[in-house]
Amino acid sequence: MPTETTNSIFWKGVRDAAPFILVVGPFAVLFGVVATEAGLDLLATMSFSVLVIAGAAQLTALQLLVDQAPTVIVLVSALAVNLRMAMYSASLAPYLGPAPLWQRAVAAYFIVDQSYGLSVYRFEQNPHWGIGQKMAYFFGSVAPVCPFWYVFTLIGALLGSSIPDSFALDFAVPITFLALITPMLRTRAHVAAALVSIAGALVLAFLPYNLGLLVAGILGMVTGAEMERRSARHLEQESDA
Repeated sequence: MPTETTNSIFWKGVRDAAPFILVVGPFAVLFGVVATEAGLDLLATMSFSVLVIAGAAQLTALQLLVDQAPTVIVLVSALAVNLRMAMYSASLAPYLGPAPLWQRAVAAYFIVDQSYGLSVYRFEQNPHWGIGQKMAYFFGSVAPVCPFWYVFTLIGALLGSSIPDSFALDFAVPITFLALITPMLRTRAHVAAALVSIAGALVLAFLPYNLGLLVAGILGMVTGAEMERRSARHLEQESDA
């Protein structure tokens, strides 16, 4: 197998992530529009996107603020939606842990759904990559996503309500997550966690302040963890037999 340079691997990451522009763009525009309609000025809207850089959490927090939910509910809900980032970090640590501290710090900021999903998939496919090659791919997968998130948020904030409803920008939100989640459902634990989360979100939709999503997410994580525990115990019993 010919040795791949860090430059070629970086551009592989760019190419892999490029299709996500089709959904990241509308998603970011949607946030910019909603933030403007909610009364945020341009500086607040852009600061929100640059500092938080998490679309689902941003929309969740913004909607709760519009609904005048208690501050603690807004914070807990946004943190719960973004709890997956902690799990993403733990999953990436075995691959990127040997990198210098400053590189890991920058990578931590740029962990988004797209960079995580693509990176883990490619790292599993290429266990021979060194740490420099892995970091090159990770930042390559970020390049077509995060800058466009900022740019399209700005476009949405500037255009505001002038974008007609017929554009249906909110289609980008579910499509983004479906594109990321579906290839990751590789085990029974993954599928069980997804199904329990979906069922919980539907059954608990009546709860105020979107708390049903928070509870459904917790139920899904508990289900997945329990399935993993049982699978591990079953393997141990088979090996002892």
